[in-house]
Amino acid sequence: MPEFQVFFNDHASNDFNTLFASLPPKRLYFATGVPGSFYGRLFPESSLQLVHSSYALQWLSKFPEELLNKNSTAWNKGRVHYTNALDEVAHAYPTQFAKDMTIFLDTRAKELVQGGIMVLIMPGVTFDFLGLSLMDMAKEGLISEAQVDSFNFPVYAASPKEMTQLVERNGCFVIEKMEMTCPRSRVDGPVTAQALTMHLRAGLEGVISKHFGVEIIDELFDRFRKKHEEFSSFLESKYKEATQLFIALKRI
Repeated sequence: MPEFQVFFNDHASNDFNTLFASLPPKRLYFATGVPGSFYGRLFPESSLQLVHSSYALQWLSKFPEELLNKNSTAWNKGRVHYTNALDEVAHAYPTQFAKDMTIFLDTRAKELVQGGIMVLIMPGVTFDFLGLSLMDMAKEGLISEAQVDSFNFPVYAASPKEMTQLVERNGCFVIEKMEMTCPRSRVDGPVTAQALTMHLRAGLEGVISKHFGVEIIDELFDRFRKKHEEFSSFLESKYKEATQLFIALKRI
């Protein structure tokens, strides 16, 4: 019977003890934690047969610096993301994503054996309601507008066309399958405001509290939940769309 070694990767600040405690005690694989950014080498050359990344590659290594330059045409004043922003802002995000993904593909190509498979799942993202909630809190004096102006979510949702171009430019993989899928396909019942709020808070609380402080977190996500409830019918229809990018690559 074959034996399997599974490597779990996250930043060094991640609580790997919690991860290991959550694994099934009678698992049929050996588990190891590997700290470090996936925008760099993590494993020896030709040591992996399968790489899987789910809901991680939307995170940029950093947000584009020109967004914080008041003298730049890409200064993202009053917004926290590229949706509904100036063209210069909308261009800065994919430029940074292309730099990061080039590094990711190059490093994974070194670590995967020939014929190895890499499966990537990347979500569509929008932070309009969080941005509006932050601006509302700034207008009420709970946080400063300067804090909002100096904050941007380092997250980007790539299109199939963008990913195809980056994979082809890398030249080490062939695309076995690429499709847009619906994240709700395996969810029964409606997506509630509370469920979505908890989901986003789990992923974003750290980066938000680091910039604004932990004191605003409860208030911010409560406002987000209320905005979601206000537009629940519209958002429910959006969640039925295919916004999740699935990619299967083979190392050549």
